[in-house]
Amino acid sequence: MNDREKNIDTYFTNIRLTNATLDVYLPRTSILKAIKEQMPFFKGILLDVGCGIMPYRELILNENKQVSKYIGLDLATSTIHKTDIADLHWDAVTIPLQEHTIDVVMATEVLEHSFEPDQTLNEIYRVLKPNGQFFFTVPFIWPLHEVPYDAYRYTPFSLKKHLEKAGFKNIEIRSLGGWHASLAQMIGLWITENKFTGFKKKMVTKIAKRIIRYLVKIDIPDHSFKQHTITSGLYGTAQKL
Repeated sequence: MNDREKNIDTYFTNIRLTNATLDVYLPRTSILKAIKEQMPFFKGILLDVGCGIMPYRELILNENKQVSKYIGLDLATSTIHKTDIADLHWDAVTIPLQEHTIDVVMATEVLEHSFEPDQTLNEIYRVLKPNGQFFFTVPFIWPLHEVPYDAYRYTPFSLKKHLEKAGFKNIEIRSLGGWHASLAQMIGLWITENKFTGFKKKMVTKIAKRIIRYLVKIDIPDHSFKQHTITSGLYGTAQKL
C-alpha cells in the first residue's frame, strides 16, 4: 500500500478519532455515511467533480458493481491538490465531456469553492443523462480553508434555489449532523487550532475525545430545517429529468 492509499484509509474511508484526526473526524465520518447511504443508487458511469485524491474511488467500485466506470475530474492547475492523479481536467468553466454522457455525478465538499455555482451546476446538469443523479455534500460549520478559494456556506434553501435554477428536480437536502455533532466538530477544530503543548495538550485532548464520542453518539440530525435548526453540513441528491 502506497502513502496515498494509507492516507485515504486513515483519513477518509476508515477514519478513527485520534489526536491527528480531531478536526476532520466528524465531517469525514458523516460524509462517508452519506455516501454509503446513497451508494446503492449509483450506477453506470460516475463522474467525481473536484475529485482531489479520489478517496472514495475504490470504495465505490468495490462495493457497487452497478458502477461500470469512475472518472475523476479536477482543475488542470489546482493549487489545492498538488497530486495530479485526476482522469480528466477542466478549467472550472466547461467539463470536457459531451452532454448526456454521465449517469451519476458526485461532488463532495466542492460547491463551496465555486465562485460561480450556477455555472458549475449548469455543467453538471449538461453532462448528466436524462434521469441522471447528482450527489453532493457541502460544509456549514467549517473555518475558512483553502484560502482564497473558499466562496460560500450554503443554507438548504439557497442550495435548493441554485439546483432548481440549473434545472434539477426531485431535490432532497439533508443534514450531516445536528446540534451535538456541530458542537463536537467545533471542539475538534478548537483543539486542533489552539497551540496547546505538553501536559496541558495531553489532558485537554483526552477529555475532548471523550466528549466528542459522546456527542456523536447522541446526535440526531434535524432534516426539517425549521427555525433555529443547526447543521454541521449538508448532503443531498437531485435528478435531471
